[in-house]
Amino acid sequence: MNYNKKTIYDVDVKGKKVLLRCDFNVPQNKETGEITSDKRIVAAIPTIKYLLENGAAVISCSHLGKPKGEWKTKLTLAPVAERLSQLLGQEVIFASDIIGEDAQAKAAALQPGQIMLLENLRFDIREEKNGADFAKALADMADLFVSDAFGTVHRAHASTAGVAAYLPAYSGLLVNKELSIMGKALDDPKRPFVAVLGGAKVSDKINVINNLLEKADTIIIGGGMAYTFKKAQGYEIGTSLLEADRLDYAKEMVEKAAAKGVKFLLPVDNLCAAEFSAEAEPVLVEGNIPENLMGMDIGPKTVELFAEAVKGAGTIVWNGPMGVFEFDKFAGGTKAMAKALAESGAVTIVGGGDSAAAVEKLGFADKITHISTGGGASLEFLEGKELPGVACLLDK
Repeated sequence: MNYNKKTIYDVDVKGKKVLLRCDFNVPQNKETGEITSDKRIVAAIPTIKYLLENGAAVISCSHLGKPKGEWKTKLTLAPVAERLSQLLGQEVIFASDIIGEDAQAKAAALQPGQIMLLENLRFDIREEKNGADFAKALADMADLFVSDAFGTVHRAHASTAGVAAYLPAYSGLLVNKELSIMGKALDDPKRPFVAVLGGAKVSDKINVINNLLEKADTIIIGGGMAYTFKKAQGYEIGTSLLEADRLDYAKEMVEKAAAKGVKFLLPVDNLCAAEFSAEAEPVLVEGNIPENLMGMDIGPKTVELFAEAVKGAGTIVWNGPMGVFEFDKFAGGTKAMAKALAESGAVTIVGGGDSAAAVEKLGFADKITHISTGGGASLEFLEGKELPGVACLLDK
């Protein structure tokens, strides 16, 4: 897949109406609707400012939550328009519909240097179905399309891919950053290239491991998925997470790594517990895990082994926590990994979702080269999959 896409710097936006897909899917207080983190809104500001300062009229759009084609008052983007107005220091005109009379009238009247926001795209069932008529109606309001919502580029929706059939499509600054950093890490990494993979399930990471075996020098496996690998190697894993239908695959991956000369590291000790609970007492176990215990985190010897493996790395990609990091007693492995990445001196990339949350929660975010803004998107990126919302953009 070609990651070298035209950006907003490659087009004259003066006097143009720009349909800008943002990721304003922000967390909100369920009772009050108040935005609890505006990080995603803040992340869109550089692209918006560039467009406005260079004479474009911006028609921004996003989804929020999962309304499944129904108009749900709780999922309106009105609070986002308000917050965006504050951040930009100018009015964000809000349309009470998506492609209806209000949106069309406001888009038609929009002047250069002005910005508007359409109502929640997913209030219309055709958004997620990539309905051609819906995509065309969105496109008809603008002269060009800019994609700046990396968190949704793995979806072939009307606003992420469909509109590109009707408008020239460019990448925004956020998407461009993701593509250049992650694309380079996969296509031309500074070596040694170390991949650190965690999280609960092997099945979620099958294609990632497969793809990275072709590229990485070392693969480190932690988290719940490590126990399926340990079981495949003949170890007892007690009541730890196990995907029995993936045992053959796990075995095959270890053999494939050996054949390719890729180091494949698994935990050598674990912090275990008798039950899956934040209050459970940690029990340190080396080798076989007793039948009444489950693995909850990597142990100190494993921490040392993994930290040593990332020490001399040129590029490190990390996706998925090392243990049940949301329980303080079992967050040590994930914390140690974040610290090892922060101190490695390598180009460090943390794929979205839980690992990004962990790095931020643990206070290492400013020491990481790049934290991806997309969970599912960064995972599919690591799998080497074609991302519909990227494939539709103009090549450089």
